This record gives sequence, C-alpha cells and structure tokens, in this order.
Amino acid sequence: MQAVMSNATPTAFVAGATGLTGREVVRALCEGGARVVAHVRPDSPRLDDWRARFGALGATVDATPWALPAMTDTLAALRPDWVFALLGTTRKRMRREGGDYETVDYGLTRLLIDAAVASDARPRFVYLSAVGVSAQAKGAYYAARWRAEEDLRQSGLPYAIARPSFIVGERDEGRPMERVGASIADGALAVVGLLGGRGVAARYRSRRAPALARALVRLAAAPVGDAVAADGFDLFAENR
Repeated sequence: MQAVMSNATPTAFVAGATGLTGREVVRALCEGGARVVAHVRPDSPRLDDWRARFGALGATVDATPWALPAMTDTLAALRPDWVFALLGTTRKRMRREGGDYETVDYGLTRLLIDAAVASDARPRFVYLSAVGVSAQAKGAYYAARWRAEEDLRQSGLPYAIARPSFIVGERDEGRPMERVGASIADGALAVVGLLGGRGVAARYRSRRAPALARALVRLAAAPVGDAVAADGFDLFAENR
C-alpha cells in the first residue's frame, strides 16, 4: 500500500465509512499512511462508538449533515485528494428506516459529487458502483447507480468507477441470502472458468471486503487510465 502513495501525505474523505467496504477502506488508508476523515451521519446512534473505533485506527470522524452547503464547506476546508463514495441502502434497511435507492444510492452520491465540484478542491472521486450497472439494466437499484455514474462522468472531476459483484465479509446487519447467493454464484463461476469462461468468472466472482478496499485505495492513487486489480482480476470499469 505504501508503495502506491507518494511522499506527500494524501487526505481522503470516506463517505459510507460505516459500511462493510467503508470500514475496510478506512483501515487500508490508515495503514497506508493517509490522513483519513471518515464520515458518519450526525444522527447515527453509534456516533460515539464510531469515533472511538475509527480513532483507534488513526482516522478522524466527521459528522457533517447531508446538506449541500454544509458538505461543500467541509470539503472546501479539508481539500481532500480523494473522495470515496461508498454509499448504499438495502431493502431491509429501507423497511426499517425508510428511504429508497433514489434517495440514498443516487441522491447522496449526487450531493457528494456536487459538493466536491463546488468546493473547488477537485479531489479524485472514487465511486463504488456494482456489476451489471448500465443504461439498459432494469430495476430501481441499477437505475440509481447508472444515474450516479453518468452524473460523475459529466462532473468534470477526475474519477474512478468500480463495479464489483458480491462483496462478502462480516456486516453489522446479517445478510444470509447474500452469503448464500455469493456461494452459489462462485461455485457456478468456477465451472464456467474451467470451461473456458475465465473472463466471465473473474468479473462476477465475489470479493472479500478487505481485498476490495485495498484495490479501491490503489485505484485512488493510480495514474489516470491505469488498470487496477483486486485478487488478481481487473474489476474496474473506468479510471479517468
């Protein structure tokens, strides 16, 4: 990790820091010597816990409200080199807390893009999308993420978009069906790989969160246009 980063200490702002991938990105950045600001929503009932948890890694917690003026001011003050957008919701969380893919997956990502632009800091914006996202993909989840990708492409910011398949690891909220789905998919893809479909198998196999996080950090630091691999496979759609 340290070999990727320059001698100057980069500053990273991580939105979605409390999620499975976000926690691992914070850890990987801290281990690599970056100055890390982990965003936690101000109304989180676990805000103090996250301050202690991330503080132990060497990160600072920011609790800026999800409002454009406030987020713009925060990014203008921090002037991060990298902004990680690792945001998303699930059906289970929507039933429990409200919200939807349009509000969270798209809306918060768009707000963060707009804040990064308005801040004049011009950070590299690393967006965690998902495999299968395209203009033709059906469903609210894919539509929200495609809109976020398109907005990022049009933003004028330097950016990278990652599209992994299943992300596996220990989550705060259990997702047993996701684990089962990843296991079944990986088994089927192993057969596909043996039959000559190595490219398909590499694209759709699950990734463990720590490996994905390390790849995202490498992607943030990589020269524009360079491919970055996770677990030996290229999983990134764009790097500009």
